Amino acid sequence: MTSIKAPAVEEWLKDLKFDTTWRQKKAVRLARKEKEKEKDMQLLAPASKARIRDLMSVLFNHAIRWEFTDRNPISGPNKGAGVRQSSKRQSVPDILEVSEIQAIVAELQLRERVLLFLDMATGLRRGELAGVRWQDFDFAVLDIDVQRSVVDQVVGRCKTEALQKRIPLDEYTAQDLLAWFQQTLYRDPDDYVFAANSSRAGKKLGKQPLWLSTIMRYYIQPVVKRLGIKKRVTWHTFRRTYTTLLHANGEDVKVVQELLRHSSSRITMDIYAQAQMPAKRAAQQKVVEMVRSEKTAPEAKKMA
Repeated sequence: MTSIKAPAVEEWLKDLKFDTTWRQKKAVRLARKEKEKEKDMQLLAPASKARIRDLMSVLFNHAIRWEFTDRNPISGPNKGAGVRQSSKRQSVPDILEVSEIQAIVAELQLRERVLLFLDMATGLRRGELAGVRWQDFDFAVLDIDVQRSVVDQVVGRCKTEALQKRIPLDEYTAQDLLAWFQQTLYRDPDDYVFAANSSRAGKKLGKQPLWLSTIMRYYIQPVVKRLGIKKRVTWHTFRRTYTTLLHANGEDVKVVQELLRHSSSRITMDIYAQAQMPAKRAAQQKVVEMVRSEKTAPEAKKMA
């Protein structure tokens, strides 16, 4: 612990990479040469590096509490003295227009359409979307009780108070869900709504949720490409689009925060919501009209 220095941690974070294909590989992988593996490696995003930095700081604070050490080189003795790691985005995430969403939905089959609307019209995260079971829905009062999140087929519970709040369910999505209920082979209350139905699942057939990355790659992204939409579309794109549309409709910030189940409104507005071009143009126009009134317009001055 005493040998760890802030500049050394910064250099280590700078070179951190991850395997871009690990989600598509089987649990037991074939050994490959390092040169071949290097082709699939990509630098971690700044936000991921910042989370690792923060986790290291928490561990050092825990060590200080137990008197294993008396210093935290990650946070430093004062502001700016610790590990410097930006969490700035590498690029602005894409947001879909309403017309683009409608075009995508029109090309999808029932299962993918339900997945898309559950992701967008409820703000569910991908792990929560994979983990929903029929028992989580109350069609009488139209809401969802999110109980779990599934990441790489590992089931975990929603831990924070914000994540445990019930989510409203709209009538259109409820109707699609009931239509999917009639079509799917897995209808027991504890069955996953989107259960794995491939013969390759073996004994786990119907007992595990679908790999949503596979659904996106083979069913939704090809539709996006065929429609000529030049945007990077992922499951998170629909959640961000939902946030932006709520903001564009003038919804109260607290309402938007609770619909998305964020811990604070700052996350909702600073990270997720984006102002759409029509709203920005309208706001700009109001200022222009105030400044360029008849009394201040060049034509009016010339006539004077």
